[in-house]
Amino acid sequence: MYDREARFPMEDTMNAARIEYTEKGVMHMASRRADVLRISMSGAILGMLTQYNLPQQFYLDIPDARISKVGCLLMKTYTNNTVEVRFLRLMTQKELDRIFIFSTHPAHKDKVLDVRSW
Repeated sequence: MYDREARFPMEDTMNAARIEYTEKGVMHMASRRADVLRISMSGAILGMLTQYNLPQQFYLDIPDARISKVGCLLMKTYTNNTVEVRFLRLMTQKELDRIFIFSTHPAHKDKVLDVRSW
């Protein structure tokens, strides 16, 4: 299903993120830190500090941009501690703009926050 969907172009970014998932059935929630390296409306490339055994489905939080509980599906794991994920819903342009405002990537240094849109 996900391989037949339209792909949106990825854009470089650098945001702190948190991955949340359940371990051992539904016993407890585990949380791991990650970095959003590239993002589009339908997916992202996440960088990890170390190699984790991630489940196929998990939640992604981007606390700086106040985006929480975005459902993700693990598509591919790379050897350089990065993973490619697809979102279970499309990100809106408003959410992407908020992510780019709080990004530390040099390509987004001129982005400003429009207070009226919040």
